[in-house]
Amino acid sequence: ETVLVKCSRPGHAPINKTFQFERVYNATESQDTVFADVAPLLTSLLDGYNVCIMAYGQTGSGKTYTMLGPQLEENLAFVNEDESELGIIPRATQELFRLISEKPPGSYWVEVSVVEVYNNEVFDLLAKDSCGKVFGIKRDVVTTREGKSDVPLLTYESVANASEFLHLVTKGLQLRVRHPTLVHAHSSRSHLVVTLTITTIVAGDNFGTSWEDEQINQRLNKEVSCTYPQKRDSKSTSSSRASSPAQLEAAEKMKQVKTRLQLVDLAGSECVGMSGVTGAALRETSCINRSLSALADVLGAIAEQRSHVPYRNSKLTHLLQDSVGGDAKLLVMLCISPSQKYLTESMQSLGFGTRARQVQRGQIKKRNLPVLSKTK
Repeated sequence: ETVLVKCSRPGHAPINKTFQFERVYNATESQDTVFADVAPLLTSLLDGYNVCIMAYGQTGSGKTYTMLGPQLEENLAFVNEDESELGIIPRATQELFRLISEKPPGSYWVEVSVVEVYNNEVFDLLAKDSCGKVFGIKRDVVTTREGKSDVPLLTYESVANASEFLHLVTKGLQLRVRHPTLVHAHSSRSHLVVTLTITTIVAGDNFGTSWEDEQINQRLNKEVSCTYPQKRDSKSTSSSRASSPAQLEAAEKMKQVKTRLQLVDLAGSECVGMSGVTGAALRETSCINRSLSALADVLGAIAEQRSHVPYRNSKLTHLLQDSVGGDAKLLVMLCISPSQKYLTESMQSLGFGTRARQVQRGQIKKRNLPVLSKTK
């Protein structure tokens, strides 16, 4: 669809520019309508792909509402009374667990991490102190020998349903850095990254032998973390020794494949003069803008198929590397303010969206992973 910008400001030349996007939502369309376009992407998680869904735009343009929905101002908790207002993050989790419920029991499980990138540092929002109280602790992002991004010591919590997930995310949100600016009274000064890691048990000997299947096999083998965990009797080790060769061979053929769903509420892009910040808040704004520029550079490098993609120029892009690069599926929700006062910021956001749209990876193609089935 087309976005046509036609306006002018005193002392500036008239603007008449057209932007093309896959979908444009008007102010009256519901959260249900928005998520209907997002939901099909989630099936890719169970087909072996990483997925990233992010909201980009200036402060106050509706990113947090789009990703989370309305929140209580006093404790920043989810408002559950009206589920029609829930955003992409809670809805995506509900849909993910619905998809998992249709699979064989025990073939999938889900872990959650919640971090914020603040002043180009990564903070674990689910870390607990010695008394069990949640508090943010600084972590680092590293690149593994396999070329993947990792956050050592990051807290992962297992969840069995969407309710448990929302409970954890609500705790993390209460620690997110917020400061008032002239643009927004409760401006988020950090990038929020909620990651769901889906572990799939696959039968390693059932892959096809075609060239395409072999390529899939090679990629999945890089993501294999370990063999399927076997239950052991703590009172005796003889049971494992007594296992038949057939049982041991079957166990070795069951592998774990991990995929990530990263849901990102980016901090708002804004001009320093418009936000009116000074002192420490000025440094916050500078770090936000630099990290968003780094994200634009990464998308530009991918779109142009450059040999080097500068993921490490920012902790944000380093953290999102596996869900933005490669054959991961990326969806950007662009939030635009309708006010002519923020024309400069809106044009910058539209430019970012155009760059993101240039990243072409083709249509999502279902990959039927050989998931372990339950037999009687």
